[in-house]
Parts: sequence; structure tokens; C-alpha cells
Amino acid sequence: MPKDTYIPCLLSLFRQHGYDGATLSKISEATGLGKASLYHHFPGGKDDMVKTVLDYLESWLDQNVLQLIRRPGEPLIRLQLMCDRVSEVYEEGQQPCLFAILLLGSARDVFHAQVKEILCDWIEAIATLLMESGMDPALAWQRGEDGVLAIQGALILSQGLDKPALFQRVIKQLPQQLCRTF
Repeated sequence: MPKDTYIPCLLSLFRQHGYDGATLSKISEATGLGKASLYHHFPGGKDDMVKTVLDYLESWLDQNVLQLIRRPGEPLIRLQLMCDRVSEVYEEGQQPCLFAILLLGSARDVFHAQVKEILCDWIEAIATLLMESGMDPALAWQRGEDGVLAIQGALILSQGLDKPALFQRVIKQLPQQLCRTF
């Protein structure tokens, strides 16, 4: 099987156990692959596995979120579609964010640059949408940061308090908050 077959399993493992906690034994057990087969598919070991998952998430975000934001249409509707997709991928706040997990512990140095690039692209897409709708560029950039911050912060708080409803509330209110004018 191609290595892409194992992405959902690896994503789940890294979300659940983090980089350090997802041992090769756990990965082997979850994927059904022996350690030799894991290294056949992922010659760089666990770093290669995480890189493959991050590449997948980056592609998913581009195709399912950023392209929605960048297409023509009413800004509020585009932001609502973004929030719907984000809610889907995080199972309405039930799943933690792999980006946050990878920025902690020993994985930070290895994956920081890629995670930063993904987050910057997301912020830029929101800011560009808001500027296109007539918002001042400085305020639009701040709102882009606020949008990603609200999503990521809501995920962390929802996980920490075991209350996915917090994430759901933020996702529901976010499009209006990003588009509001003073």
C-alpha cells in the first residue's frame, strides 16, 4: 500500500499521543506495519511520518479552507464556509490540533518552520479577504491573526476543559466577529 494510506492513522496517533508519545511500537501496532515496513514507507522514521501528515494537512487546508476564502463571493459567507470546514476537521472541537501539539516538546525545532508557514498562509488568506471587502489593511491583518488565534485557542481550551461546546461557540461567532466594523 502507498504510504498515504497510513495518514489518517498517523494523524490520529500524533493527535492522541503527541510526537514524543507516539512510539514506533504504537505506530507499528496501529498501522499493522512492522518496524521494517514502517522504515520502508518512511525512511526518515517518525520525522518523515509527521512531515507526511503535515504535508497532508497543508494540502487539506489549502483545498478545503484557503480556496474557499479566496474564491469570489460574500465575505461573511466565505468565512462561514471556512469555519464549517474547520469544525469538520476538528470534529466540532472533539479533536486536538496537531499544530499545537507539534509546537511543544522536542518536535518544535523540527516542525516549527512548516507549521509557521501553514499558519501564516491561513492568516494571509483571511486578511486578504477582509482587505478585498474594504477593510483597512492593518486591521485586516490583525483580524486574520485574531481568527486563527480564536480557532487555535478554542481548540486548546475545549480540550483542556473537555468542553467541545466552547470551540463550537467560537466557530459559530467567528465570521461575524471578523467582518464587524467599528
